Amino acid sequence: MKFLVVIGLVARTMAAQAAPDTNDVAFMQGMISHHAQALAMVALIPTHTTRPEIQLIGQRIKISQQDEIALMQHWLHDHNEPVTQVDSNHVAHMPGMEGMTMMMPGMLTPEQMTQLAQANGQGFDTLFLKDMIGHHEGAITMVKDLFAIPGAGQAPEVFTFASGADADQRAEILRMRSVLNAISNGGSKS
Repeated sequence: MKFLVVIGLVARTMAAQAAPDTNDVAFMQGMISHHAQALAMVALIPTHTTRPEIQLIGQRIKISQQDEIALMQHWLHDHNEPVTQVDSNHVAHMPGMEGMTMMMPGMLTPEQMTQLAQANGQGFDTLFLKDMIGHHEGAITMVKDLFAIPGAGQAPEVFTFASGADADQRAEILRMRSVLNAISNGGSKS
């Protein structure tokens, strides 16, 4: 019986050391870039609105996405994979892909980011919510696409992260739609 326990432990250790699924790696690297753009959007809030609901949404997104970026970077590092870095301006840098722009589902184009950065007050609030809802929907699409690939998203850490991110994004979309509806129906002005 001890022999079987030892074999089981060796098998689990070898599985943990095995190379991760390439789709999992690409998902984690891409999701870091996706989250970085959300942080860049949230960074505009202090100077573009005074609406408390938007500020609270921004705080939630900032905390969760920063934590998730750290988790994904740690996972990539632990699996000896290139780690997407995020600079102080919330721009993601993927080793070996300098100068290339990665556009994942829901990400804003440079023109859309400029439009958001130029908006203020209620115009910003509405645009921010619409853009962030689309951004979050893009993250949900990324998770769905990952799970649609046979064998991808099955590593425990990746499955747990992707499933949790999907649930969190859906909950935040509901909150943002509620605030957007309130603004559309004449809610308080920022």
